[in-house]
Amino acid sequence: MSNFVILYYTALIGASCLAAYYKQRSVFMLIFSLTLVSFVLGIIGGAGALRFVATSAFVLALAAGTSYAFREFLILISKPGLAKELRTAPLTAAFGMFVIFTYAIAGIFAPWIAPHGEAEIIGQAFAPADENMLLGADQLGRDMFSRIIYGARNSVGLALVATLLAFLMGATAGLLAAVKGGWFDQLMGRTADVIMSIPSLIFALLILSIFGTGLQVIVIVVAVIYSPRVFRLTRAVAGNIVVMDYIEAAKLRGEKDWYLIRKEILPNATAPLIAEFGLEFCFVFLLIAGLSFLGLGIQPPTADWGSMVRENATLISFGDITPLIPAAAIALLTVAINFVVDWMLFRTSGLKEQ
Repeated sequence: MSNFVILYYTALIGASCLAAYYKQRSVFMLIFSLTLVSFVLGIIGGAGALRFVATSAFVLALAAGTSYAFREFLILISKPGLAKELRTAPLTAAFGMFVIFTYAIAGIFAPWIAPHGEAEIIGQAFAPADENMLLGADQLGRDMFSRIIYGARNSVGLALVATLLAFLMGATAGLLAAVKGGWFDQLMGRTADVIMSIPSLIFALLILSIFGTGLQVIVIVVAVIYSPRVFRLTRAVAGNIVVMDYIEAAKLRGEKDWYLIRKEILPNATAPLIAEFGLEFCFVFLLIAGLSFLGLGIQPPTADWGSMVRENATLISFGDITPLIPAAAIALLTVAINFVVDWMLFRTSGLKEQ
């Protein structure tokens, strides 16, 4: 234990000296700050705290290295214009893109990646991890690792479809309301206000308890709940565009509404709408996971991360963190998408440094 402490502080102080010698100010501040934090935690918690700090620092360094390598890979395979934009992406955005890419691969190739079927019973209930089951078994003896892989396809796929439908409904209504105005604009606005006044979870629970928990019903209900948010953003963005001179010129030429939307308004409203799509996906994803946790989302035996947390929650009482893995998968994807959205907003929405 004492050897570890000596080697740990020697490595930190040596790295700090090297960074100072080569005038790498940001690296020096990072490493020396870690040294000071480790010194305080070492006094309070001993070698155990130092091991925790060292493990955390290693994980962060690994994530940063992976993010940097993935960003460079994207730059190499991208066209010059996109590559120039990707060079401005911070490591957090690169990490988010890497996580999204990983989830996409897991969802698309789930039958080939997962060692067992999502509903296949291969062992006893709550069997511990072994060479056949990397994360052990659930309450019915199904492989947890395989169900998590399939859950990427089911949970993320369903949320993506619901978000696309919500955007199609909300963006179309918002663009038409901005172009037409008058009574149509008022009708759409008041309808959106009424839907948004109802708490989303209560509204979803009420509708699903009446019409059932089929996948089509879930998609439509979630899309109806979140389409007013898209409508209000689209209406606000498009409302600022329709008063521009080039829109008036297009109207004087006799252009129809769909031409104005397709050729004049939508190209100038794409950036905020793409950023909003990422945020809405997070909200939709969390709502569907919450519904599954309550038993009204994706139904067994289909693998879903929200229901997996509920079904295996008993293991937490015995000190087993396996139920937290699907919860961590939900949180990781949400954070990753927010990283990418933050970068897109910084790049396109006038939030640049002066």
